[in-house]
Amino acid sequence: MDAPPPFTGQAPAAPAAAPIAAPTATIGWAAQVIGATKVYGSGEAEVRALDGVTVGFEHGRFTAIMGPSGSGKSTLMQCAAGLDRLTSGQAIIGDVDITRLTEKELTLLRRDKIGFIFQQFNLLPTLNARENITFPLDLAGRKPDPAWMDQVVATVGLGDRLDHKPSELSGGQQQRVAVARALVERPEIIFADEPTGNLDSRSSAEILTFMSRAVAEQGQTVVMVTHDPIAATYASRILFLADGRIVDELLQPTREAILARMGGLGL
Repeated sequence: MDAPPPFTGQAPAAPAAAPIAAPTATIGWAAQVIGATKVYGSGEAEVRALDGVTVGFEHGRFTAIMGPSGSGKSTLMQCAAGLDRLTSGQAIIGDVDITRLTEKELTLLRRDKIGFIFQQFNLLPTLNARENITFPLDLAGRKPDPAWMDQVVATVGLGDRLDHKPSELSGGQQQRVAVARALVERPEIIFADEPTGNLDSRSSAEILTFMSRAVAEQGQTVVMVTHDPIAATYASRILFLADGRIVDELLQPTREAILARMGGLGL
């Protein structure tokens, strides 16, 4: 596997990460941003949510993004996924520069290549759990692989709830549906924003383990925003953001290493 890209900006003193390479055309990135800047407002009200970030996300890797509230971690994910437009710079999915796409083209690309998991479940209230899980595939005119569908449903513990509508499910069960929806279509990359934020510790561990297995065994690519050091240990790489910049990264993290790095960065 090619080495991951560097962070930008000046990091406080911390244990050194392994040498890493910048995004280049010769490396098969699932997604990358180059010189990514996102500005909200203007004048004295201007907020620079991203400040010239360059980073790539490799195929077949589980990357976590961490940082304090307002650091830009969710903005980075949303811009990389094409849910928000950059003020300047590039966002690329595979070999497609999504900053050049029309809204219609961007919608089709997201539908065909990207899976999303958010704290807000974004389920359709008129559809039952099974229909919500397969909805993106239905839109694309594709059918789920039956064996994979069964494995996903079993893993998220929804076998006896597939015929229930969101109003008949608990918050944790609705989040399980959202996770299953992202996984079942086997997208090229999954972007997850606090995907286990509404689950208990056991359910969180089951889903994060399954996501890790999807990366290790199926070559899935996952980019996850989280504030939870335990959740972050399921990733093989962590990026730390502060003030709209990537200030550090950690490879093959442990909970102790994550906490130490966050403390060293004042996060």
